Amino acid sequence: MTAQPLHSDGPRRVPPMPERTPQALRLAIQEHAPHLLPDFEAHWRHAIADAFNLTPVPAFMHLWWTQYAIARDPRLEAHLADLETRAARCDDPEESAALLAQYSRLRHQAATAEPGR
Repeated sequence: MTAQPLHSDGPRRVPPMPERTPQALRLAIQEHAPHLLPDFEAHWRHAIADAFNLTPVPAFMHLWWTQYAIARDPRLEAHLADLETRAARCDDPEESAALLAQYSRLRHQAATAEPGR
């Protein structure tokens, strides 16, 4: 993942990752990937909001950190969707596995994005 991917309309800056807190992540999603916000908030209410045990918070943050890291870069988001679609339609198991391996590597890379990058 690059900090400044090239788009067909020229260079475009990808928003930086927020601080690694639920509130900062929610604000970043609201500003830069609002299409994720309803699912983020529903998941928060279901998994965390009424919990007296904070054990699910790291898993929640990992999932949504990755989702936001992808959604903030429309080219990456589109590329991942394309890989997933091509793998699902592929008749060759080896080619499908290679496409899914690339998809997995890119998601893992997105998950490791650091705050401010």
